[in-house]
Amino acid sequence: MLAIGWAYRATRPPPPKICGSPGGPPITAPRIKLRDGRNLAYKEHGVPAQVAKYKIIFVHGLSACRHSPVILKSLPQEFIEELGLHILSFDKPGYGESDPHPKQTLKSLALDIEELVDQLELGSNFM
Repeated sequence: MLAIGWAYRATRPPPPKICGSPGGPPITAPRIKLRDGRNLAYKEHGVPAQVAKYKIIFVHGLSACRHSPVILKSLPQEFIEELGLHILSFDKPGYGESDPHPKQTLKSLALDIEELVDQLELGSNFM
């Protein structure tokens, strides 16, 4: 029984270190506070949102964050400016500097994006 208890403790992941909490990493990104109290970190790229012709929300995949090389290396700055792109990237819950969401679903992620867009006043027209 002792071996089972040891194996359980040895394979259990450590508790998450929340940015800005005691013992956690420092906050370096702009963040919004969601209605449920969690924080969502984000980064804006391209032309200012007020003059943008196109607004794009970039949702990263696994093992990525708001600093995704897809944005930084794939799209030359001249291209972004010529097309008038405003790109909003963010750390999904539990990634980077965003707080984890213990019951995250696709619907909760969509609601987080909606709240992010509303708080940053990007309007309703975005891709």
